[in-house]
Amino acid sequence: MKNRESEEMYLETILILKNRKGSVRSVDIVEERNYAKSSVSRAVNLLQKKGYISIDHSGEITLTSSGSAKANDVYERHRVLTDVLMRIGADRASAEDNACRIEHVITPELFELIKNFAKKN
Repeated sequence: MKNRESEEMYLETILILKNRKGSVRSVDIVEERNYAKSSVSRAVNLLQKKGYISIDHSGEITLTSSGSAKANDVYERHRVLTDVLMRIGADRASAEDNACRIEHVITPELFELIKNFAKKN
């Protein structure tokens, strides 16, 4: 993994898959993201070394408390940004795609402003 964006994307994917399927393995990430097995394996190992995930003897991936906090933060940004972009006229696919890009570079302060605006409107 080269950067924070990639790390966040993997954590968000693990969270989404866990919510959808109940359990997550590397192969699930491969299928969800259409990435090479070797890339996912490398990323999963790095996330484990950083303490964001744990992997049990059967290969099931679980977010640690710090991994869960980070994944939930990214997923919240994604949901709020997608919603706001759709409200201003973007179709769902475009809103999702652009929210994925924006969620990794937006400052916490600007995100809070957007989130508060969305709540009021």
